[in-house]
Amino acid sequence: MYRHLSEKQILGTLNTLYHRIAERFPESGLARVARELISIAEETERNVEFLRRPFWPIRIAAGISIVVLLLLLAIAVAVVIDRMTGPGSAATGAEGGIFEMLQGTEALINEIVLLGVAIWFVLSLESRYKRRQSLRAIHQLRSIAHIVDMHQLTKDPERLLSNQPDTASSPVRNMTREQLGRYLDYCSELLSVTSKLAALYVQNFADPVVLDTVSEVETLATGLSGKIWQKITLLDTGSTREQPVRAELL
Repeated sequence: MYRHLSEKQILGTLNTLYHRIAERFPESGLARVARELISIAEETERNVEFLRRPFWPIRIAAGISIVVLLLLLAIAVAVVIDRMTGPGSAATGAEGGIFEMLQGTEALINEIVLLGVAIWFVLSLESRYKRRQSLRAIHQLRSIAHIVDMHQLTKDPERLLSNQPDTASSPVRNMTREQLGRYLDYCSELLSVTSKLAALYVQNFADPVVLDTVSEVETLATGLSGKIWQKITLLDTGSTREQPVRAELL
């Protein structure tokens, strides 16, 4: 029960997180990002179910193609054997017969090699199709992670420890210390859920390319979350004086 990630449980957690963000920061862009991530999570649920099932159109086409290729090989073998054992082969003498047999054997080996490559290509069609679909969806999760990072980029807890005035280009920042802490925590949670959604793609689809891409997303989410927790730590260890923080609602 606890050895596999559940799409429904992750989606439920994400829905709860969205409501928490929307209730505390109803006008923020972070709430809209969470809502978009819910849509992606619903697509992920369908995609993961697709990866679990065999894709019969490709499998049927692959089966027919393999049968045709095997028939072509059988015809090629029959032709080579006929040339090697036919009436005309003996007329060339012993040396000519051996030479023709070597030529026929070489041609047969080439046919077998080409057939093996063709069969491998046909058998990998389903895996390559699922890989392409998975990578396209995982790239969306990578983009979401970067978008979450953009939302926390200007949330600067150092303003709690500094009285320097804003410049003319400084954005409006009106979060309290507690609000900023909650905002950063929500960003970290969104990154965590994003990495879990990516992990769903390799839970039942052991493709090395997809696995490497998922690992990159997980590493990205962990690194971005680490930056956020540095800010949260600074908030916890900094001044407790209540004042507006350098953090606008995006």
